[in-house]
Parts: sequence; C-alpha cells; structure tokens
Amino acid sequence: MPIPLSVVLATYNEETNIADCIKSVQGLAGEIIVVDGSSTDNTREIVKKLGAKVFKVGNQPIFHINKQLAVDKAGGRWILQLDADERLTPELKAEIRAAIKQSKFAGYYLPRKNWFLTKFLTKGGQYPDYLIRLFLKGKGHFPCESVHEQITIDGQVGYLKNPLLHLADKKFSHYLLRFNRYTGLDADKLYRAGTKPSINYLLFKPIGWFLMTYFRHKGLVDGLPGFTFSLMSSLRFPIIYFKLWEKYHAR
Repeated sequence: MPIPLSVVLATYNEETNIADCIKSVQGLAGEIIVVDGSSTDNTREIVKKLGAKVFKVGNQPIFHINKQLAVDKAGGRWILQLDADERLTPELKAEIRAAIKQSKFAGYYLPRKNWFLTKFLTKGGQYPDYLIRLFLKGKGHFPCESVHEQITIDGQVGYLKNPLLHLADKKFSHYLLRFNRYTGLDADKLYRAGTKPSINYLLFKPIGWFLMTYFRHKGLVDGLPGFTFSLMSSLRFPIIYFKLWEKYHAR
C-alpha cells in the first residue's frame, strides 16, 4: 500500500531543533526523510533515533538543492516539506489529514506564524506568511535558483487555515547569522545577473520597505520586535548594495 504522506526536511547542524520538529509530525507521516548537509553536531544521530531516514550529502549554499533532494527521495503520494525550526500543531495535523483524503488541489499554501525575539509577529507582513509546503508527489519542485524562492506547483493550489509555527529567531545573534548569509547569496545572484550597485538598493528600497512594513502593514503593533524586524529587513538592501559593490571592486 502506498504511503499517503512523506515529510521531508533538509538539515545542517540542527540538533537543538530537529527532535521537536519530528515529534510534531509523528502520527501523521508515513515516512520522514531527512537530507543532512554533513552536520558537525548530533543532528543525524537524533534523526535516526526518532525513526526517520537520513541521507548525508554536501552542504549547499542554496539550501533548496538539498530540500529538492529530500523531495526526490520521498515515496509518499503527498509531500509535506518542513524546516527543522518549524512545528505542526494538532489542529494543523488534523487539517492536513482531511486535505489529503479528499482534494481537488495539487498543492496547498500553509499560513506560517513567525517567532521573532520574544513573540510571534502578527503584523508587518509577517502573518499570515503563506508558503506552499504540502503538494502531490510529482506536482511540486524547488527551482533551486534563489534563497527566497517558493515551491512551484503544476496545478491548482488551495489554502489551509491552521498555522505552521516557525521558531526561527529566538536570539538576535542567530538572526544576524542568517541575515549575513542571505544578503551574501542575494549579492551573488545580482552579480551573476550583471546588476550594478545603484542608489535604489542604497536608499530607496530600504526606506520604502520600512515604511511599508512598519506603517502600512502595521508592524508597530508588535512593539519592539515589530520595529526591529522592520528595521533589519529594510537594512538588508544597503548591505546587499555594499556586498555587490565589493564584488565589482574586487574584480
């Protein structure tokens, strides 16, 4: 009998997150596939103890490459793609069960609640943070071109109501690590495309982004975390500018 649902993850040094993630999908998943990018901590050992299938590969700069590898290795009719710092609630698990039993859709958007420093953000364009994470095998894939890309679906896409919990940024120091990595990848992509540093990235984009997220999308409702998120997410544009300028200057 075919597996109704495979849960797939790509990991790298996620020993503090992976156990809670896997435990949150137990009872729902027919199999759990983890493609690990050669973690140097105990990620793979924890995964094995919890009964998931783990595959060790190289760590890719664009992490979606390993996510797609996990999708390719799954045997389920449906695929649920998660990150190690995400959790399913009982309500979301029940909704997923119902969706895969009777569905006219090839995939589903899940609303995601993002934790930032001390709370789940409710405004600033951060909720509902819709992402395609549930899809029929063979109907969805990662383009593997950008750090910010979505899964693309061949067919109709529906929406689930119960949120996926994302516990990414409990510490500001951890946020800064991702901030540095993502801005570097964005600068690389612009450089490969031949884009030159411009005042748009240095001035107009950060100002526009902050005004949009903090005022138009009411990030101010979330207090200091809301302000910090709007500020830092707007500052990514001048950081990308300087990293891009550095690449052209080095050449």
